[in-house]
Amino acid sequence: MALTSTVTEAAFGAHRQRDWSELDGLTRRATARGLGTLSADEVARVPSLYRDVCADLARAQGARYSAPLVEYLQGLTASAHTMFYGAQGRSRRSGVAARVSGFRRAFAAFPRALRRHPWAMLFAFALFFIPFTAGVAGALHDPMFAFRVVPEAMLRPLTEAYARGFDDGRGSGEGTLMAGFYVNNNVGIALRCFALGIFGGIGSAFYLVENGLSIGATLGYVASQGAGDNIVTFIVGHGTLELGAIVIAGGAGLALGWSIVAPGAKTRLASVQDVASDIIVIVFGAAVMLLMAAAIEGFWSGSSVPSSVKRGVGATLFIAVLLYLGLAGRGASRAGFRP
Repeated sequence: MALTSTVTEAAFGAHRQRDWSELDGLTRRATARGLGTLSADEVARVPSLYRDVCADLARAQGARYSAPLVEYLQGLTASAHTMFYGAQGRSRRSGVAARVSGFRRAFAAFPRALRRHPWAMLFAFALFFIPFTAGVAGALHDPMFAFRVVPEAMLRPLTEAYARGFDDGRGSGEGTLMAGFYVNNNVGIALRCFALGIFGGIGSAFYLVENGLSIGATLGYVASQGAGDNIVTFIVGHGTLELGAIVIAGGAGLALGWSIVAPGAKTRLASVQDVASDIIVIVFGAAVMLLMAAAIEGFWSGSSVPSSVKRGVGATLFIAVLLYLGLAGRGASRAGFRP
């Protein structure tokens, strides 16, 4: 019986040795030099060789072949699995890690790009919020002032809507519809504030002033009609993102315009190219802010959630955005990293 088993094992080994040696050679080469040293055909051979050797191991164990043969096949299958399939797992993990790293870089690139253009952003802030404050004050002092800035046909329905409050909330369908409307409207405003910066920044400045004044006058008029609490409750949840994105887009337009008006020792084309990478990042970040604002405005701001909760969330979001824009990416910036 032992002689028969030995002869059978020898025949089995002689028949399968070629595949074992091939898999062993591929595994050793990949381990020593990396998977990249294998050709596409060799990599394609590995799965079938591995499956066959696994079957050989099961057969050797079932036939009670000698311990050296079984141990050899066990070692071969373990090495092949660790080298090839473990490498795939590491590759997938590396891919996930790369995506996470890419997200972190993009997350930090936006505020860093903003902070590289502080004067443009501060000027945009002033161009928007000084007229905004004037619009609020003017409409509160004389409601008719608002009609000289915003059409009366728009103001009166808005006032009636805010006077009703939000006790009934909005249906999901209405929320989706309104979110789409807000995206279209707000992105349009922000794009005009940015794109018209190509005319030396004058177009961006004009739209910042115009939108600041009209939004402020609207807020002041609605408040003068007794619905001030309701409109503030509505705005507070998304206002930081929406108004901030408009100012940021306008600031990007001003930075673009200034690079054309005052190129310094560079050509105008070189000056624009120098700020282009920052401008692209800033505009993309502003667009993301507007999408977030539209979602909040469509589904949260007009909901029946108590006003105290909305205001608390709005205050928290305001602080979070300030901290993000002021602090995010500072470590990478000190290390000399640029997006």
